Amino acid sequence: MDRRTFLAALGAIALKAWRWKAPETEPFFLAAPTLTGSYPYELPALPYPYEALEPAIDTQTMKVHHQGHHAAYVNTLNKALADLPAFQSLSLEELLANLEKIPQTHRTTIRNHGGGHWNHSFFWPILTPKPQEPSLALQKRISAEFGSWAAFRGQFLDAAARLFGSGWVWLVKTPSGKLQITTTPNQDNPLMPYAEIRGTPVLGIDVWEHAYYLKYQNRRVEYLSAVWNLLNWERVETLLG
Repeated sequence: MDRRTFLAALGAIALKAWRWKAPETEPFFLAAPTLTGSYPYELPALPYPYEALEPAIDTQTMKVHHQGHHAAYVNTLNKALADLPAFQSLSLEELLANLEKIPQTHRTTIRNHGGGHWNHSFFWPILTPKPQEPSLALQKRISAEFGSWAAFRGQFLDAAARLFGSGWVWLVKTPSGKLQITTTPNQDNPLMPYAEIRGTPVLGIDVWEHAYYLKYQNRRVEYLSAVWNLLNWERVETLLG
């Protein structure tokens, strides 16, 4: 047996023997909403027509965002996982929570495109074409953490406005049950081991320029104010539990 054949056989044995185990010290990741199905992943349909969020988000932006950006994340993620059969049975939430177990050759691709798929699958249902007020119970729950509903809104939108470059703003539930506002760069999210604050997302807003630039150009604050009026508070409350 030559050296190349030996190494290939050794790799096959290692893959067969490899068994993923959920991290015992961080069970809150298992509570993250399962949004994306399983490999091979598919682009989810929007829960409303492309034009439904007009005038806050224009139709063309929604089409480019969903059919262009989100679809590209799904396709690239599937291509990366095609080379990693040992990881294909895991949920995307499990993959993102355990990125450091993925081979370095594919880790960045799965981090970026797996994150992009999960983040957008989370984002679309957080928006609604039917404006709604948060329930009194939800306002009370969040106000208990941030002092008042107005204070929470101000802190959340300020964090989004101040985020340098592309990324996301989140409200997360930490392992202790505390609610915290955090931001992540690029397509990272709080499920990942690289996040400054890890936890289960209950609210998130995309602040990449592709989410708003066709309509708002560089006016991110104006976009954020408009999106705030589209938030699906019933879903937030469900995710909060």
